[in-house]
Amino acid sequence: MRIDEYQSYDATGLAGLIARGEVTADEVLDVTFAAIKEREPALGAVVALCEEQARGEVGGLLPGVLAGVPYLIKDLECDVAGMATSNGSRLFAGNVAARDSTLVTRLRAAGVLIAGKTNTPEFGLGTTTESALFGPAHNPWHRERSAGGSSGGSAAAVAAGMVPVAHATDGGGSIRIPAACCGVFGLKPSRGRVTPGPDHGESWAGLSVAHAVTRTVRDSATLLDITGTPEPGDPYHAPPPVRPYAAEVGADPGRLRIGLILTPVDTGVAVDPECVRAAEEAAALCVALGHDVEPVTWPDTLSRPGEVIAPISAAHIARMVDLRLAELGRELGAGDLDGATRLIVDKGRSLSLARYLAAIDTMHTIGRAVTRLTGRLDVLLTPTMAVVPPLLGELDPNRDPMAALTGMRGMAAFTSLFNVTGQPAMSVPLGRTSDGLPLGVQFAGRYGDEATLFRLAGQLEVAAPWAGTAGAAGSMGVTGSAG
Repeated sequence: MRIDEYQSYDATGLAGLIARGEVTADEVLDVTFAAIKEREPALGAVVALCEEQARGEVGGLLPGVLAGVPYLIKDLECDVAGMATSNGSRLFAGNVAARDSTLVTRLRAAGVLIAGKTNTPEFGLGTTTESALFGPAHNPWHRERSAGGSSGGSAAAVAAGMVPVAHATDGGGSIRIPAACCGVFGLKPSRGRVTPGPDHGESWAGLSVAHAVTRTVRDSATLLDITGTPEPGDPYHAPPPVRPYAAEVGADPGRLRIGLILTPVDTGVAVDPECVRAAEEAAALCVALGHDVEPVTWPDTLSRPGEVIAPISAAHIARMVDLRLAELGRELGAGDLDGATRLIVDKGRSLSLARYLAAIDTMHTIGRAVTRLTGRLDVLLTPTMAVVPPLLGELDPNRDPMAALTGMRGMAAFTSLFNVTGQPAMSVPLGRTSDGLPLGVQFAGRYGDEATLFRLAGQLEVAAPWAGTAGAAGSMGVTGSAG
């Protein structure tokens, strides 16, 4: 199998080839590692490989739905036994995991082969992936541009054709933002859909959830079928789907009621006209597909999502840092953290219990208000980001830490609200800037209703197939990746 052949298949297509004996899992791994090594270190997407371990697992490969498919894990609070979980931080370098996280265990049971780990900003705190530990993740479509964050390494790896799918997490837009920057598909599931077990009950008080970035909708749906069931002991979980998500892709979504919103809750953020245009063109496409689209506005009582995410994430990151320092038996050193992270840790350490609890209360108040808005709608449509993918260095956490934290608002202006509400939301790669950079369009559904989003995404993928790997000819839509 040649690299260009490998890149023409999605994960489902590769699994089909392997199941039919048209190619072996070993041959797929050969081209996977060749593709990774061809693009690294120029992209900065992959920070560690486990080639020997992956090849050793081929002999005992389980006959799962994605048997033999290579996969990369984001290097953030997701453990692969025997590999370091550095969380993008110098403080956690050498933090070798003793066992797999539940998500990894479930992927292995489906026959997935873990090939390595991807780049992330420190503790997933950035909307761009630029840590002092691993350096920047470059956008495969334009190497001087950001791949987004915090799942920037995963999105860059998928867009560059290293792997068809990769793990990602989202605490304020960290699946959808890099998906938009890199022109791939990224769905953030409902709160409680994917377990963070076995060591955690929730992440950032439920703001952060895990899933994947993919080139095709059906791969995203299949992966959520694999990972999206509760584990005993989880504090809560999303309502179970009526049928497998993979069955929703290609199913008729019916005539959906879609609300179009072009301004963020954070009124201090100006929206780039190119982002507005992408959302308006997506709305027109939805109308052409038979859906009802109407302009709507946010409830005027909504607080800015950052008022929830900033204190909650700061408290959790500060605790994470302090636990690590206690484990190491020392105080925080001058070179342990990136500049922006240090500001956040200082804030988290000084945060009062009353302020933390107020943020939790505000989170639930926002969720109830937005739920009332979506009660008469099936889907909300917005730009994914309020800005185009920025140049690397503009949001460098060590160059001007405060400016980096402030600059994140434009990238997360539309995404972060749905981390607060817990609703599922997806970035669909429907737009392009005038100079060819990818833009995403965001669709958010009712809590627990990923099925409607998958049906709509499948319809959009057929109607307006998006590009696949950066620089590759042709489409990576359903037809191009079937196998």
